[in-house]
Amino acid sequence: MDEPEFAHRRIAVLLVEGFALMSFAAVTEPLRAANLLAGKKIYDVACFAAGQTARATQNSSSAASVAVRNLTDAAGAFDLVLVVAGGDPVGFHDAATFQWLRRQARHGRTLGGVSGGPAVLANAGVMENRRMTVHWEHAAALAERHPGLLLERTLYVVDRDRMTCAGGTAPLDMMHALIAEHRGPDFARSVSDWFMHTDVRPAGGPQRAGLAQRYGTNRPAVLAAIEAMENHIADPLPLADLAQAVGVSVRQLNRQFRAGLGQSAGSFYRNLRLDKSRELLRQTDLPILEIAIATGFSGAAHFATAFGKRFGRAPSRDRLERR
Repeated sequence: MDEPEFAHRRIAVLLVEGFALMSFAAVTEPLRAANLLAGKKIYDVACFAAGQTARATQNSSSAASVAVRNLTDAAGAFDLVLVVAGGDPVGFHDAATFQWLRRQARHGRTLGGVSGGPAVLANAGVMENRRMTVHWEHAAALAERHPGLLLERTLYVVDRDRMTCAGGTAPLDMMHALIAEHRGPDFARSVSDWFMHTDVRPAGGPQRAGLAQRYGTNRPAVLAAIEAMENHIADPLPLADLAQAVGVSVRQLNRQFRAGLGQSAGSFYRNLRLDKSRELLRQTDLPILEIAIATGFSGAAHFATAFGKRFGRAPSRDRLERR
């Protein structure tokens, strides 16, 4: 006998041009498997886009297209709306899409975003006073565009009627949680086992490998210094303060950075800030002066000189070549 709480749910997946196939599959395949294992349609999934088709990112394995319906055909009440986006989601602006999302929010629908999708939700103005996450690649640009966001660097966040997810394989974990809430943990486990996803991660898991894996060093002072640097991009710490914070002298800190990473602590810190500035140049339309200040440079001229030495071109030219 079917129980009332197991009634089927209508889910709209809104695809934004440039979405990643992995994120799309990690959202929709668990729902398809749940229907198969339940022996009936418990999740009615419909895909929409602002245009007639939504192409996957050209960096995907197949550069496939997914057939969708136009957003104007998205009638009726959905239990959940999930926005899946990639490319430049922070720069995405489509009035019709934003209006539709705001209408869903006014009607009390649960809204979610995957990979760059949370950035689209933020641009639509529906993430106010809600904790959220986004793929780490877009986090800095999104924080610059919307400084008031309650942004976390985790796999996924569920905050009342909002679900946001970092993308990649993280949607498998989020959909496990969604199915477990709807059908119970045993059924959710059977769905995860279907994909051999036996190590379901919690919402608060980290998005990226630890510093040791990312930079290939296990030196405690170096790792502690890098963590402090990453937390002080806009307001760089003097090397003396940095060394004191990790318990070594400036000379010792530079020696350990050269031994572990092949460059001084000061050079590493400057390059870290310049790499972040390049992300902002390519992912946002922020003025170059604002990017300079956001990455700890005293002005546009100082920034342009340092940027040119590292990348061999002016910031303005680098921005033009991304388009």
